[in-house]
Amino acid sequence: MIDHARQVLDIEAKSLMEISGNLDESFTKACEMLLACKGRIVVSGIGKSGHIGRKISSTLSSTGSPSFFVHPAEASHGDLGMVTNEDIVIAISYSGESSELSLITPVLKRESTKVIAITGNKNSTLADLADLTLECRVSHEACPLGLAPTSSTTATLALGDALAIALLRAKGFTETDFARSHPGGSLGRRLLTRVSDLMKTGDEFPKITPDANIQEAIVEITSKKLGMTAVMDNEKLVGIITDGDLRRVFQKTKSLENILARDVMSLQPRTIQHNALAAEALQVMENSSVNQLIVTNELGKPFGALGMHDLLKAKIL
Repeated sequence: MIDHARQVLDIEAKSLMEISGNLDESFTKACEMLLACKGRIVVSGIGKSGHIGRKISSTLSSTGSPSFFVHPAEASHGDLGMVTNEDIVIAISYSGESSELSLITPVLKRESTKVIAITGNKNSTLADLADLTLECRVSHEACPLGLAPTSSTTATLALGDALAIALLRAKGFTETDFARSHPGGSLGRRLLTRVSDLMKTGDEFPKITPDANIQEAIVEITSKKLGMTAVMDNEKLVGIITDGDLRRVFQKTKSLENILARDVMSLQPRTIQHNALAAEALQVMENSSVNQLIVTNELGKPFGALGMHDLLKAKIL
């Protein structure tokens, strides 16, 4: 079984190298057409080509080239109304003789909609009808019967990826751009979520004065549930008291009666600006071996706090 699997992978890998070696000026022209597109990139195909087309369309959309998929059979029964003459249609058919695509392509041409064909047969009906053809011919299918689309669908998918990434590079598409279309994914959360989205402010921000006694510090830390309290002298941040600081005090002292916040606070607490990315806050915590940060505004004035638990809850880790 492993030998059979390796044979399939070898055949498909060779097919990809064939496609790579056969790329010519038509690929450049296709990219230029798609870059100049004022509408959407509409992808269409039926059967296995349709499944591949859906993935290509999805990849285009997520990499900065707005796209949607139209089933060619549904297109001939009304869905063609979604396509305008500002769109460009990528029609996929390995044989180039799909009757469904051959039916709608002349209609698209009459409406002045540009059509790019991806096919394994440059002399096919679809290639003749299209404005531009990208040949995606492979020497062998990985199927030993030579019937099931295998190498051909892999090659088509890879060619679609090549188009999407070539357009991405030409547009200067960035990680931040990618995150905007993937807000629910881990990358989106890391690149879009800011400290201000997660921080505790107002009554939720734990703070005491330097002259507060240790009991007041314990109450503030416990009630605000951040495992810390800022120590503020008027509006100036002078220190921080954490759960760890309290434990060390308990280990050293039997009586807490006369201990004040200034006696146990840690000086120079770690801070971060409210407009920083939450991922940056995580990095500061990890590098400094702390679980909380004081949040400041642009002027350096403290007005909130952020805890490791907030980052965990937002799935920034």
